[in-house]
Amino acid sequence: MKQATTSISILAKQLGETLAARGLTIATAESCTGGGIASALTDIAGSSAWFERGFVTYSNGAKSEMLGVAPAVIESKGAVSEAVVIAMAKGACAAGDSLGVAVSGVAGPGGGSPDKPVGTVWLACYLANEDKVSSHLLQLSGDRHAVRQQTVAAALQACLQILEQSVA
Repeated sequence: MKQATTSISILAKQLGETLAARGLTIATAESCTGGGIASALTDIAGSSAWFERGFVTYSNGAKSEMLGVAPAVIESKGAVSEAVVIAMAKGACAAGDSLGVAVSGVAGPGGGSPDKPVGTVWLACYLANEDKVSSHLLQLSGDRHAVRQQTVAAALQACLQILEQSVA
């Protein structure tokens, strides 16, 4: 697990440097990672210049109350869905942050289904100033800790990618 931690630290540092260089801020909206993305980002000294806020919205009610995800969307698509993570990422930016990242998934060991087995994770990044969304379906393996760590790393990488593809 040391390799994953090192990779996460490197990605978090790169993301922080990119956000700082562009004068942007980030907000996180997390379910299956339980704040792991926010923790990785705030481990970076000086992160208060670009990390604005983090939401841990483990329950469906919290997703609706804190991030404005429509209960009907959760009901029809399920909490682990593209539509929900996009709404979460946009909701994380509602206070004016530049970039929102959201994850929702089945970390295990239980909770999976034939349609969404353990290791199924949706993540989304929302670049508010361009109204640009990037979403990804992950099918991860390993135990609960491994799934969560892989999700954090994938989310940080996705944030870097959407920023690299942005016009500004």
